[in-house]
Amino acid sequence: MKYWLVKSEPSAYSIDDLERDGSTTWDGIRNYQARNFMRDEMQVGDKVLFYASSAEPPGVTGIAEVSREARPEPKDSTWSMVDLRFVEKFPQIVPLDTLKATRGLEKMLVVKKGMRLSIQPVTKAEFDVVVKLGRRK
Repeated sequence: MKYWLVKSEPSAYSIDDLERDGSTTWDGIRNYQARNFMRDEMQVGDKVLFYASSAEPPGVTGIAEVSREARPEPKDSTWSMVDLRFVEKFPQIVPLDTLKATRGLEKMLVVKKGMRLSIQPVTKAEFDVVVKLGRRK
């Protein structure tokens, strides 16, 4: 099993939307590296941190899971899509500032300056730390 972080602007699609829908097709990714992660590495059952970007504050809002492996987008087979299933919404967002200040997350890609990929690999240790932070009341 692998672990991922996917970014979405809440105005486009939020953790609340995913909770309401139960699952969604994750498409529209227009970066080759992010596409390659999706196409070549994401597997059914992989765990996903759902990250609200361009939000105040930006941060992790919950957990999803890959529910269908990558396949070409119907309108342009250059690009890939996967399906994500809702798992859990955190009681409160785990802000980016908290991620940056938390021991054990120093190497997490999302905390690095200039790292804008919308799909990023996460280690199991990083995933576990973020989930623990997210479940705090």
